[in-house]
Amino acid sequence: MKKIVVVEDERSLRLLYEQDLLREGYAVVTAATAQEGLAVVDAEKPDLVVLDIRMPGMDGLDAMSRILERHPKMKVVLNSAYSSYKDNFMSWAADAYVVKSSDLTELRETIKSLLSEDHAGAGASPPRRPPAR
Repeated sequence: MKKIVVVEDERSLRLLYEQDLLREGYAVVTAATAQEGLAVVDAEKPDLVVLDIRMPGMDGLDAMSRILERHPKMKVVLNSAYSSYKDNFMSWAADAYVVKSSDLTELRETIKSLLSEDHAGAGASPPRRPPAR
């Protein structure tokens, strides 16, 4: 069973994502802050992380950078209500960027696609991002 960590500061969204992904058959661990998310990723070693960007304290872009420093092959989906972050070069290290919506279809399909890549060509494709600095 694939494990996903969801880092989202809004409680209702965190619960919605958790319930939806559990129904899809994933093991799900949640975190309410970027700091908590870093600790959960280190402890749980998930297959994929879904990160909100705008959170109090450390934001999702900083958290992603730290996650990728520690786990360079970790799959990361940035999930934000703000499409403008797509233009921020710091977001380009993510495997995917999904704009939040009440319809979770795009998020589910993105996750499914990224996790199925693990089975399709494990290690066969070139690195998807430059090494974290």
